[in-house]
Amino acid sequence: MPTALTIAGTDPSGGAGISADLKTFSALGAFGTAVVTAVVAQNTRGVAAVHQLDGSTVAAQLTNLLDDVNVDVVKIGMLGTADVIDAVAQVLGEREVGPIVLDPVMVAKSGHRLLDADAVNALRSNLIPLCDLITPNLPEAADLLGTEETTSVTGMMRQVHALGELTGGVLLKGGHLDGEASTDLLLTGGRVTELSAPRVSTRNTHGTGCTLSAAIAALRPRSAGWEPAVRAAKDYLTGALRHADELSIGSGHGPVHHFWRAWD
Repeated sequence: MPTALTIAGTDPSGGAGISADLKTFSALGAFGTAVVTAVVAQNTRGVAAVHQLDGSTVAAQLTNLLDDVNVDVVKIGMLGTADVIDAVAQVLGEREVGPIVLDPVMVAKSGHRLLDADAVNALRSNLIPLCDLITPNLPEAADLLGTEETTSVTGMMRQVHALGELTGGVLLKGGHLDGEASTDLLLTGGRVTELSAPRVSTRNTHGTGCTLSAAIAALRPRSAGWEPAVRAAKDYLTGALRHADELSIGSGHGPVHHFWRAWD
């Protein structure tokens, strides 16, 4: 059983952040550990407030954990500030850990910004080069590249190569494009693979980005490479979306069903 670490913010409604990550790790057979970066007042209708932890507090959590626990894979989500980004980058840069998956959480579905505008450069320059795979959606990719959000797969192809200049691997998620299928582009080893999945008709999509990146992290230590891990993670997320309406959590965008394979 691999040990997976999530570095992210909280979500009291249980659908995103470390809640989603730990559920996903468990559902896919990985032991989950967590370092908290921010305490978020949030429900299925949106984010009300964020209490950001300082970099030294986050670094203390991370250092103390790694002094004792061997971590096979790291998933990074919401960081919030340049101070926290720099602290995480410094600790991970000095330690032996498994592959690092970064979901560059910048804006919540409600529109609440979760990454300070001045922190984008710190993310791009200090942390992304340490990562083995980043999983931006189209608005996040545009933010990282300082360009307009693309509206086509052709534009995605240009952007995934541009993001590949920053790090080893990129999964550029195309869920914001129109169409019956959602198309993602995976760049690893200089090669781009197109991965498509049918769109699932449900309003319960809270935490899909967190869940996908956590699933990739949980599956990577037992996969032959990034592509099989990503394909298996996408299959898991599709099932979690298809079964999401079996839950009745909140009055807004409810969570996906992380334990759809296990619960009767």
